[in-house]
Parts: sequence; C-alpha cells; structure tokens
Amino acid sequence: MATNFHSNILDTIAQTPLVQLSRLGTAFQLFAKLEAFNPGGSIKDRTALQLIRHAITHFGLKKGDTVVESSSGNMAIGLAQACKFFGMKLQVVVDPMVNQQTLKILKAYGAGISQVTRPAEEGGFLQARLDRVQELLEENPRSFWPNQYGNPQNPAAHVQTMREITRDLGQAPDYLFAATSTCGTLMGCAEYIRTNQLRTKVIGVDAAGSAIFSSAPRERKIPGHGAGRKSQFLKEELVHDVVHVDDQECVIGCHRLMDAEAMLCGGSSGAVISALEKYSDKIPRNSKVAIILCDRGERYLDTIYNEEWVKENILESCYEVA
Repeated sequence: MATNFHSNILDTIAQTPLVQLSRLGTAFQLFAKLEAFNPGGSIKDRTALQLIRHAITHFGLKKGDTVVESSSGNMAIGLAQACKFFGMKLQVVVDPMVNQQTLKILKAYGAGISQVTRPAEEGGFLQARLDRVQELLEENPRSFWPNQYGNPQNPAAHVQTMREITRDLGQAPDYLFAATSTCGTLMGCAEYIRTNQLRTKVIGVDAAGSAIFSSAPRERKIPGHGAGRKSQFLKEELVHDVVHVDDQECVIGCHRLMDAEAMLCGGSSGAVISALEKYSDKIPRNSKVAIILCDRGERYLDTIYNEEWVKENILESCYEVA
C-alpha cells in the first residue's frame, strides 16, 4: 500500500495552494498564493527554515544555542517553530506594534521576548530593535543572529515561491504583486523571473510612511509590511513599479478580501488588495495576475478586524467604506 506523509512538521513548509479569486479579479484573471497554509501561518516559515538550516550547515548552529532576531511578528513565529524543533532557544526583539496574539504564540513556543519602547532617532523602531539585538548577542557567547535583513538566504528562500506560482499556474503570470518588508520575498521572486527570462512584471506593495522606496517617513500602525530603513536586498531595476498603501487602505483591503472571497488574511494581504485596486487601470484585460497573501488574519482580530481599534487608531470611515 502506498503511503503519503511528511516526516516532520517542517517538511510541510512550502507547496502552498494557488487559488483563483474570481470575485475580485474581473477584468483580469487573479490568482492568490496562500502562504497562511504554512504550518506557522505565514510566508516567513519559508525564510525562517532556510536561515536556520543554512546556519546549522555552514555556521555550526546547534542544539542548545540561542537564536536572536528582530521581528514584527511572523518571522518570530517561523523561527520559534524551527528553533523548537531543532532544540534551540529563541530570543525575539519586538516593538509596540507587535500583535498581542503573536506574543501569546511566541510564549507558547517558549521564546524569550525583549520589547523596545522608543524608536531610534534614525531608522525608527526597526533600528531600535536591531540595536537591542546586538546587545543581546554580546551578552551571550552561544547566540546567533540569522539577520533576516541582510542574509542572502532570505531572498534565496523565495526563488522557490515564484517557482511554485509559475508551475501551478502553468505559465508565468503577467504581473506579480508582493508586499515589502525586508524585500526578501520580492527579490527572491524577481530573481527567479530574471534568471528564467519570464515576462512577469513585479509590482512592489509598500507601506505609506516606509523608507524602502523613499516614501516620506511617518508613523504606521499596522506591522508586517514596510520598514523604517532601506532594504539591503532591493534591486529597483528588477521592480517594474511600486504602489504605496496607507493604514486605512490596508484595513479596507482586508475587509474587501473577506467580503468578496471569504478569506481572513493579515495586514499585508489587505495592502496587496488595495494596491491591486489602485493599479488595476494599468493592467491590460485578460492578463494573469498573481498576488502573494502572506499570512492569516487571526493574529489581527484585536486590531484590523476590531471596529473599535480601527476607529481609535486608523480612521472611523474604514468600516463605512469597506
């Protein structure tokens, strides 16, 4: 009798489904890569596993060592899962924008939490988190920083993401929309497109107030996309265009996705939906468009999907428009 099973939980990472969104895509064919189907609930499972496995092979990372990383949420959970499996400790540096649900998940995995409370004068909360990472590394000689912001294994993990999209679609999409943070996903997919000389036009989705594509910096309430400093991975020549999305548009996009397709997704997914709508007039009819939906929405029930939080922190009109 044939068997079909995975040898461990980490082997279930990747090979996520590609689903057509027929109610949102009307003038063109729209397909969503659902990264919430990873066991840790987000696309960062791919990155975390790639970074940890590479460190085990090339840097001698081993059981009992401590991994230290800065994260706004999903990367921390991906690392917590991998570290628990390999018998390593994890110390995560977060900032006030982290979701409380994410903190509960991290504590369930046994991760240590260090929260910075003030942004750095240059680089905002991201730089403050990175400064704290360096302090923790100096305190522990058996610690390791995977450095999701500068380690080339980050974009390397997402060459496979684009390979899966192209394979499952049966051809290269005409457009790919992907949210930015470290730009690992964006650049990994773009590298696959460049290497294979595909026709796909890459559209970056950045947060208004993010420094990645030189937007005027300002406070942002929704974590998971955008950054307070430039990406070390970004090669702008591989990006066809960029769309900036503010917090209000992010919330509206999440609710449009829920109302149209019954999908409960996270903040960066809402940003992608709003970016797609803003850009739709530039997309020729009958094009094939792929979007990456990075995570699930349960971690945002107290924020994006909480009407009172939205009214207090974003704008009262969000629910009226959505």
